Amino acid sequence: MPLLETVERTVRSHRMLTGGETVLVGVSGGADSVALLTSLLSLASAWRLVLRVLHVDHGLRQTSAADATFVRSLGMRLGVPVDVAVVHVGPGSIEAAARAVRHAALEAAADRVGATRIALGHTADDQAETVLMRLIEGTGLRGLAGIPPVRGRFIRPLIDARHRDAVAALEAAGLPWVEDPSNENLKFFRNRVRHELLPLLGVAYEPNIVPHLAAVARAARRGVDDLEEMAARELDRLAQRSATALTLSRAALAALPPGVAAEVLRRAAATLGSRAPLRAWGHRGLRRVLAPIPPRRPFRLGGVSVDVSGDRVRVGRAPLPVLATRAIDPPGRVELPEIGRALEASIVGARGYALPRDPARAAFDADRLPPRLLVRGRRRGDRLSAFGGGERRLKSLLIDAKIPRWERARVPIVEADGEIVWVAGLRRAATAPVSGTTRRVLELRVVTLA
Repeated sequence: MPLLETVERTVRSHRMLTGGETVLVGVSGGADSVALLTSLLSLASAWRLVLRVLHVDHGLRQTSAADATFVRSLGMRLGVPVDVAVVHVGPGSIEAAARAVRHAALEAAADRVGATRIALGHTADDQAETVLMRLIEGTGLRGLAGIPPVRGRFIRPLIDARHRDAVAALEAAGLPWVEDPSNENLKFFRNRVRHELLPLLGVAYEPNIVPHLAAVARAARRGVDDLEEMAARELDRLAQRSATALTLSRAALAALPPGVAAEVLRRAAATLGSRAPLRAWGHRGLRRVLAPIPPRRPFRLGGVSVDVSGDRVRVGRAPLPVLATRAIDPPGRVELPEIGRALEASIVGARGYALPRDPARAAFDADRLPPRLLVRGRRRGDRLSAFGGGERRLKSLLIDAKIPRWERARVPIVEADGEIVWVAGLRRAATAPVSGTTRRVLELRVVTLA
């Protein structure tokens, strides 16, 4: 099938474009990216496309500036505006680091020029290499799905086309391209798969190895898409959302098929900004979340924290702020902005006073308490001499009350002369009870900040 026909079919089947978009095309100068640009140019009139080009210079070769010059000249020849972004590749895997800064440069350029799509030149050969690499390394369904045809505003119109067809199209049009010598360096795993393993499999075992591996990726991608759709529905059904976290029932997650439950949690993390792929360690962490004995400490999933307490699972962007220590001189009010509450203290006459039944209120004999109280969060070793019961560890009280671990340092603790007198909303201490001899009642209440 001619390259242009393949590209248009791919664009339609994956709904990469609807018409009228501004498309930023990533052009390295290699045959695939040049063929991508010329294919989109051929479609531009019928699809009403506005094309812009970005060349990313990673600065990894002394000749990289020459590639930028080539792409600028190509843009002038084809009548497409070209920008060049010079980036710095950080430490670690060169391939992974270069991909990260390249994608960041493309996103920034797309924002700058108002592009709603970013086109990349990955082919079926790249797809086959990716699937084979992941098979060798060990992978699951998502790994077998390989390179996504569409992810966000990134599109890959050549994903069903062969590299050789891109080369043939350029030769037929008399258009040049540049070869990146690093693509021949066999110290890179992908290059060994490209130049050694895939040719061996093609000659010795299966001539159609590339289209067969690409077909595996398409089938796996359909499974991943179905899984993501199911997980999205379950996340909407199960999650309680706040600005910085999503909280779910562990029992409800455990009732789902394990793969769906893991995808729900991965999707929850992605909702909060995590872009981390779900590697093996991530799968192990998510399995522990749903194990009979859950983990006692949170684990990180791409910059997002996953924490378990009782039946609740919190996926959060950042730890919740701990309640600071503040003083209050009754009567008065002190705001607790960390939890969106305030503590109000009023003094009333005892005659005719009815003891409150609301757990957000507590009453004390005002003359048996000091004139200044402290409001604070829980501290290690806190103990409470509970009204109507013996002394208890505060940690045990909070656990029994099913207060999630991440909320325990945010429960208001009222202290008088170093002694806890009230755990707001839960229990009061035996200190200063209202009795027949009480003349003045100190009432404490927790209210929502307006």
